[in-house]
Amino acid sequence: MASKGAVKSRAIYDVHPGVAMVQKWIGELKEKTGHSLEEWMALIQKDGPADERGRRAWLKTKHKLGTNGAWWLAERAGGKGGEDDPESYLQGAVRNVEEQYSGAKEKLQPIYDELLRLGKSMGADVKACPCKTIVPLYRKHVFAQIKPTTNTRVDLGLALAQYKGKLPKRLIDTGGLAKKDRITHRMELKASENIDGEVKRWLKIAYDLDP
Repeated sequence: MASKGAVKSRAIYDVHPGVAMVQKWIGELKEKTGHSLEEWMALIQKDGPADERGRRAWLKTKHKLGTNGAWWLAERAGGKGGEDDPESYLQGAVRNVEEQYSGAKEKLQPIYDELLRLGKSMGADVKACPCKTIVPLYRKHVFAQIKPTTNTRVDLGLALAQYKGKLPKRLIDTGGLAKKDRITHRMELKASENIDGEVKRWLKIAYDLDP
C-alpha cells in the first residue's frame, strides 16, 4: 500500500530534471567506465580509502574518473544521496516541503499552497520539483520558484531576463541577471491576500517567456 506522502507526491509534484540526468548517467556507467554502479560500490568498499576525500582522489588518479563522477561515487559509497531514483525523490519532495513549512513557518503554508496551485494552473507542462529550501517551477527551464525566505514572508522568484518592458517596483531585483541566474526578480508575499492579479500576471509572463 502506497504511503500518504507517496500518493501526495504523485498528485502534485514531479521528478526533478536532475534525477533523470543521474539515471541516464547510471545507465551509461558500465559502458563508459567498465563497471556498473553496483560494481563500483563493491570495488570502493573492498579496495578504496575509508574516507570520502581519499575515495575521490583514488577514483580520479587510479581509475581516471572525472571530477563529477568521482565525487558522486565517493559520496554514494559513504551512504550519502539515495534520492536519485524517481520514487525516492518524490517521497523526499514531500518531506522537503513539510520541513520548509514547519515550526515558525507553518503559518506560511496557505501562501505556498495557493502559489503552487496558481503555478500549476499556468499550463499542463508545468512541473513542481521541490528541493531542500525552495520549490522550483519548470517548463523547459525554471520560470519561477517559491521560497519561505523568513518566518513571515514567502518570496515568489521569477525568471524575467528576457522581459524587455518596464518593471513595477513590486518586482525586486535579486541580482540574478548579473550572476546569470535564472531567477532575476522576486515578489514578497506575507499573506494569501497578497496573491492578487499583479502576481498572477507576472507569473504568467515568466511562464510565457520559457516556451
